Amino acid sequence: MKQALYCLFLSLCFVALQAQESSSLDLNAMDHADGFIPFHVDAESGKIYLSIDRFDQELLYTVSLATGVGSNDIGLDRGRLGGSRVVKFTKVGNRVMLREVNYGYRALSDNVMERLAVEEAFAESILWGFKIAQMEGDVAIVDATDFLVRDAYDVAGGLSQRGQGSYRMDASRSFLYAPRTKNFPKNTEIEATITVTGTPKGREVRSVTPDANSVTVRQHHSFVELPDDQYEPRVFDPRSGYMAVSFYDYATPIDQPIVKKYIRRHRLEKKDPSAALSEAVEPI
Repeated sequence: MKQALYCLFLSLCFVALQAQESSSLDLNAMDHADGFIPFHVDAESGKIYLSIDRFDQELLYTVSLATGVGSNDIGLDRGRLGGSRVVKFTKVGNRVMLREVNYGYRALSDNVMERLAVEEAFAESILWGFKIAQMEGDVAIVDATDFLVRDAYDVAGGLSQRGQGSYRMDASRSFLYAPRTKNFPKNTEIEATITVTGTPKGREVRSVTPDANSVTVRQHHSFVELPDDQYEPRVFDPRSGYMAVSFYDYATPIDQPIVKKYIRRHRLEKKDPSAALSEAVEPI
């Protein structure tokens, strides 16, 4: 009896060991793309794994429509940006959080406690929680498939808001779009084909789709390295002709406006600072 139990125990240990070994990722069998955020693509399963080592470092994240729904009043046009976010990856136990920094409320101050007070007074947003598949030294390998292959631009919501029907994403008809998934030293570009299905109601969506019950577009994700901190902002003036970006500065003296406004402008620097007119270091 004892011998039988001992054999059963060894068998269970062997099965557990096999399961542990089989759960580890064979990254060498995947397509690897080195760059800003290195990633691995498993062509067989359609999964994409990000290699994250830039913890708590701010970067720019944007979502855009690589292909549109059609030329009409729906507004879901090809190349349309879905907004830009300043985000950072933070490791928490066996997970990695993608956090959006709240730059709408700040304290432009050298006082650490003053900055911390504003940071703690206003909420941040955690956009996603990635489970770590495995660690490679200090690098966290995370399965980012569900994050990247989703209706990140909210095409379904856009169709609903414009009275075109009720739609929701169909994961079985959505997948990573490899031809536009690339890596570069300062940016990582990942694209996915997304299908939303539902019951159409509006004329516009019927006029531009082969089957209005199924609307398929491509959505693009960009992770971009932020520039250095040498940019000098210029205060907004309504007579300047520029558009403004604004935020609340809670370190503002009581006799000054708490809302700060800067103009949106290109970062142009003269090659020859002493010249009245000079070529730009980095032209537009």
